[in-house]
Amino acid sequence: RIFPGKVMDRSQQFRRFYEVIAGDGRIGPVHISVYMALLHLWERQDHVNPIHIFSRNLMPIAKISGIATYYRTMKELNKYGYIRYISTYDRIIGSLVYIQELNVSIDKKEV
Repeated sequence: RIFPGKVMDRSQQFRRFYEVIAGDGRIGPVHISVYMALLHLWERQDHVNPIHIFSRNLMPIAKISGIATYYRTMKELNKYGYIRYISTYDRIIGSLVYIQELNVSIDKKEV
């Protein structure tokens, strides 16, 4: 489910994220770092969905340097249901990310 605007703040989403990932063996340090960077950008954009992101802005915040790592992690967070990621390849608009409302029913298949 996607937030319809300013429904949940970053601290609530932060707590929920850690509750959900506790039982999700697919999530590693890079996923956590990228997700925290997304929450930071979401906050800077007034908690409104979607947020517009550029890899060049998110990667330093997440402390990742490889573009392949960035794309792989974004696609996995999307696939696992933590975000909805729409890569636009548009240098003006950027990619779109919807911060999903998290619940414990995310399908947590081991990879």
